Amino acid sequence: MTETLSPAEVPEFPGVRAASCPFDPPPALHALQREGPLVRVRLWDGSTPWLVTRYTEQRALLADRRVSADITRPGYPSPAPVRGGPLSFILMDDPEHARLRRMVQAAFTVRRTETMRPAIQRIVDDLIDAMLAGPKPVDLVEAFALPVPSLVICELLGVPYADHDFFQDNSRTIIRRGAPPEERFAAGRRLTDYLDGLVAEKLRNPGDDLLSKVAARVAEGELTRQEAAGMGVLLLVAGHETTANMIALGTLALLRNPGQLALLRESDDPTLVAGAAEELLRYLNITHSGRRRVALEDIEIAGQVIRAGEGMIMANDLGNRDPEVFPDPDELDIRRDARRHVAFGFGVHQCLGQPLARVELQVVYSTLYRRIPTLSLATDLDRIPFKHDGQVYGVYELPVTW
Repeated sequence: MTETLSPAEVPEFPGVRAASCPFDPPPALHALQREGPLVRVRLWDGSTPWLVTRYTEQRALLADRRVSADITRPGYPSPAPVRGGPLSFILMDDPEHARLRRMVQAAFTVRRTETMRPAIQRIVDDLIDAMLAGPKPVDLVEAFALPVPSLVICELLGVPYADHDFFQDNSRTIIRRGAPPEERFAAGRRLTDYLDGLVAEKLRNPGDDLLSKVAARVAEGELTRQEAAGMGVLLLVAGHETTANMIALGTLALLRNPGQLALLRESDDPTLVAGAAEELLRYLNITHSGRRRVALEDIEIAGQVIRAGEGMIMANDLGNRDPEVFPDPDELDIRRDARRHVAFGFGVHQCLGQPLARVELQVVYSTLYRRIPTLSLATDLDRIPFKHDGQVYGVYELPVTW
C-alpha cells in the first residue's frame, strides 16, 4: 500500500516533463495515474499529500464542502514557502471567499465579457498589423501573446498600460517555482503597494473601470484598502499571465500539429473556433501545479480515506488526460467536445475570469493564423525555452516568421 512507503520512497511532485513531449504531463505522473485515483506524493518540504489523478475524483473533491482552499490551515500542501502578506480570496473558504468574489464577479459574466469582443478584436488586429509591418523573425510572446491580455486587463481594471513592464516582471517572480521566498514576497509587496496607490487614486478620481468599483467598496466600508489591493493584484496577475501563456503555447501546439492548424485556419465556423479553444485548454494545462486543498473532515473516496488535516493536490493536467473521460487524451483534436475539462477548476473556486479568457482565446485563434497563414517556427523545438520552473506553464520566447 502507498501509505506504508517511507517519505523517501514516495515520488516527488510536480515531476519533470519529457523534453520530447513538452505538451504532456511528466511521464512519472502518467504512471501514477495508472496506479490509482489517489496516490501519495512528496513535496519540497517533505510532506506527503494525496495526489488525485483522475477526473471523477477531482471534480467530486473540488465540489466537496469538507475540502478547504485555505492556505493557512495545517496540512495545506503549499507549492512553496509562504510568508505573511495579503491573502487572495482564491485561498479562502466561504463565506469570506464568496463575499469578496461577489464584489468583482459582475465584470466577468459571459454577457459582460461578450461586450468586450469588438475591443479585443481591435487589439488583436492592431498587434498583428504591427507585427506584419516590422522585421522578422519576431518573438510572438513579446510582440503578441503578452500584450493582448495585458492590454485587455489594463483596460478592464483601469491600470496604466505604461506600467506593464513593472507588473509583468513582478508577476513572473511571484509564479516562478524556484524563486526564493524573499524574492517572491518582495515582488508581491511591490505589486500590492502599486495597486494600493492605484486604489487611492481611484478613491480621489473614480472612473468607469473595475478598480474604481473596488475602491468604491472601500469608501463604503465593505473592503479594507489591503483587501482591495490584494484583489487588484490577483486580477492583474491572473488576468494576463495565464492567457498570455495559452496564446503562445497554443500557437506552438498548433504549429506542431499542422493538420489541426489547417482545420482551424480554414474554418469560419465560430463553433469550431470555440471548440478549439476548449481542446487547447484541456490539452495544454498551463496551470500545471494542481489545485491545492486540505481535508476538514475524514473523507472516504475511491476506496480510500483522506483524513482530516491531510493535503490534496488535484492534478488537472492528469484529469484532463483521463482516458475514461477523453478518449485518446494525448491527441490534440480540435473537433473533440472538451467542454468538461478542468483547466479552470471546478466548484465554488473555479476560475472567475474564464469567460474573459475564452473570448480572448477565441479571438486570437480565429484571427492570427488566418491573417498570417504562413506563420511558422523560426527555430527548432529543442531550442525553445519552456517554463518548467513556473507555476504557470508556457514558453519564455517563441520565435516565428512567415
